[in-house]
Amino acid sequence: MAGKRTGLGDKTLLGLLRLASRPYAGVLRLRAVGYRLGLIPSHRLQRPVISVGNLVLGGTGKTPTVAWLAARLMRQGKRVCVLSRGYGGSAEGEIRIVSDGEKLLLTPEEAGDEPCQLAGMLPGLMVVIGSNRYRAGLHALDTLNPDVFILDDGYQHLKLKRDLNLLLLDAGNPFDNGLTLPGGFLREAPAAAGRADLVICTRTPEGKERIVPVPGKPTCWTRHRLSGMIPLGGGPAAGFEAAQGSRAMAFSGIANPGAFFDGLEAVGVRPVTTLSFPDHASYGEPEIAAILRLKTASRSTVLLTTQKDAVKLLPHADKLSGCFAVVLELEFEDPRPLEQALTHCLSEK
Repeated sequence: MAGKRTGLGDKTLLGLLRLASRPYAGVLRLRAVGYRLGLIPSHRLQRPVISVGNLVLGGTGKTPTVAWLAARLMRQGKRVCVLSRGYGGSAEGEIRIVSDGEKLLLTPEEAGDEPCQLAGMLPGLMVVIGSNRYRAGLHALDTLNPDVFILDDGYQHLKLKRDLNLLLLDAGNPFDNGLTLPGGFLREAPAAAGRADLVICTRTPEGKERIVPVPGKPTCWTRHRLSGMIPLGGGPAAGFEAAQGSRAMAFSGIANPGAFFDGLEAVGVRPVTTLSFPDHASYGEPEIAAILRLKTASRSTVLLTTQKDAVKLLPHADKLSGCFAVVLELEFEDPRPLEQALTHCLSEK
């Protein structure tokens, strides 16, 4: 699908997959219509729900966006609860409290990496996981009493009604090849973007003309910015000077590792070598051994990884000397359309 293999057999298989995309997209369209018409039940929580999601498989910056929203709402004095699926954790499917706003109650192995990452980034943030986000929200209301919910990766989770529906799209390639699975990388057809209340374009290139991907929808343009690095074992954040003057190795287990490596280059850090693991890598002994082998072979003295990876590496901090988690932040060109949408959403409940 990515075009990296172009043999006759690959082209034949891709043609068959693209044919299968049409009925798949049709089923998803009927599902969305069923929810819109009330034929499939959808439920509302008694607090505002802000959904953050995307159409394309892989990373478009949902976690930094959720963190930006949560931080802004918490600065206003709101008790914020993130509802997450808990993908990749042993408790996936169960309704569990990851953080009650005071302490972390589950490990990344239990809750998944992203829920624990968010809880660690923002003291005071409440995080609850559950495959049924409506029931998870009810549990949060009974036990945590939040003022507002953020539905993480919620664009396709139509079982829960939302008061503000935010769609993230990559500014440079918003709809990939325009096809859904299994012949493309879209979760739904591009027409599904019409459900969004506001579009957030991520990875906006500098100096290029802005083309609104969903005409008629309010749009914000953002970039991801690496702002510093934090020692894996804990400590104050630092600039990139130490990594710039040392032999650095970068590694990650995220959906788009190339974006992380390119981001390091943009801040003047040129790793002597890189290592990519599958998204949501578990970081057991084989992965740690691979990191250490490459560190020795490349004579690296500094290890750089993402915050998402770092939460799962804490049990191995004593082995990974010189390891830092790189801080990723969302930077808006103009946040006013989103701020206005948030104000309107919160004022209605």
